[in-house]
Amino acid sequence: MNGPQLSELPDDSEQLRPYTSRLRRGALQAGELSAVRSLSSGFLLRFLRARDFDMELSLKLLLNYQRWRRESPEISSCLSPSSVLGLLNTSYHAVLPQRDCTGSRVLIYRIGQWNPKDWSAFQVFRVSLMTSEIISRENETQRQGLKAIFDLAGWSLSHALQINPSLARKISSVLSDSFPLKVRGIHLVNEPMFFRPVFAMLRPFLPDKIKQRIHMHGSDFRDSLSGFFSSHILPPEYGGHGPGITQVCQDWTNHLLQSENLLQQIAAHPTGDVTMTPDDCLITEEGGTL
Repeated sequence: MNGPQLSELPDDSEQLRPYTSRLRRGALQAGELSAVRSLSSGFLLRFLRARDFDMELSLKLLLNYQRWRRESPEISSCLSPSSVLGLLNTSYHAVLPQRDCTGSRVLIYRIGQWNPKDWSAFQVFRVSLMTSEIISRENETQRQGLKAIFDLAGWSLSHALQINPSLARKISSVLSDSFPLKVRGIHLVNEPMFFRPVFAMLRPFLPDKIKQRIHMHGSDFRDSLSGFFSSHILPPEYGGHGPGITQVCQDWTNHLLQSENLLQQIAAHPTGDVTMTPDDCLITEEGGTL
């Protein structure tokens, strides 16, 4: 079976055990993971599916993920939605309740809702990491990845000053080779001219594959955005017929808050199994659960 076919198998399939065992063995032999006591099969499958069961690439991704978390404690050690509730309550971020036609999760970030006087870039980035940790546990997202829409209306010099080369490198690492999620597309809307210097800072750290998946739509974005997303999943503010952006942001905020215990367990034990409570599950319009 090839990688995509293996990805379709359920987590408990006997056919996957040789792959998780081999990846676990390789990871535990690596000096960087010598302190790790266990690596759950569910955790390892995220990396295998993210790299279509290529063992060498999966191990590299796993080691990069561990290194990134270790080198970024200001972001990864505090996965507490309540600590950034003020930012979330501005309708800054949402995961749409329905996937796109390819099965990808669709995330929206409204940068203008972020006030740099109140929230640092590290805290803003932490919101993205919390969402990524949650959706990376979904089998369908492991297979089909995500697409993100960044609404840059309201981007200002105060935002730009928060992004230094070190943070740019950390962001680029997550997008490219340090997190077990396939980034299928990045869509920028309402991007102002003075956003370009920040993008120029990020660009050198991105692999060509990611660069080719970045789309700039400008302020007249509704028609071009509809070429990538079905109108029934997008909020009206983005040219669609789905639930409004305020509602989807509030729904995702509520889900993050319900996942507080889960996220704190992940922060403490990122490589193992964590205990999910009924509140950690969210019924979606697709009829599935998170």
